[in-house]
Amino acid sequence: MVDSQDSDQQLVDRVKQGDKKAYDVLVIKYQHRILGLVGGYVSDFQEVQDVTQEAFIKAYRALDKFRGDSSFYTWLYRIAVNTAKNHLVSKGRRLPESDIDVHDADFLETATTLRVVDTPERNLYCDEIEQVIHDVIQRLPDELRTAVMLREFDGLSYEEIADVMDCPVGTVRSRIFRAREAIDREIRPLLGQGG
Repeated sequence: MVDSQDSDQQLVDRVKQGDKKAYDVLVIKYQHRILGLVGGYVSDFQEVQDVTQEAFIKAYRALDKFRGDSSFYTWLYRIAVNTAKNHLVSKGRRLPESDIDVHDADFLETATTLRVVDTPERNLYCDEIEQVIHDVIQRLPDELRTAVMLREFDGLSYEEIADVMDCPVGTVRSRIFRAREAIDREIRPLLGQGG
């Protein structure tokens, strides 16, 4: 019997022993995070779902190669990013200049949090801020985008991001700081006008 409280490594071990239901638990656990990650690369939601499914299939087929040197999510993240990039290339679309990272969820959730008082003006204002943030993130160099998306959207720690990006923690901190600075520069004028 598969217990959803099992660690990722225990679940991976069970899958390697032929327990397919253990992989279902991993998919359920990470599907929303991978959907969000792929959505940072691919704009059409149907394609996001297809690419996400493809990433999980690739991970399943390659599970024998997972050695546990990093966390399962870090390994899955790399597969999902590569799958999304390959999808863009296959469709003849331009690759983003940087990957997606996530740091402090509060930072990029500002626009969502602003929706406390639901008025049409407030919603329009929040939509504008969300669009500006999205546009800035898309324009960031690949390494900055990846770092800030991993932190802000996936909630990874600096250490986990360093593992995913294969760089020192100090480099991760610098990349996230620079990405946040770029976003802040663009939204500061909007925050001044919106109240």
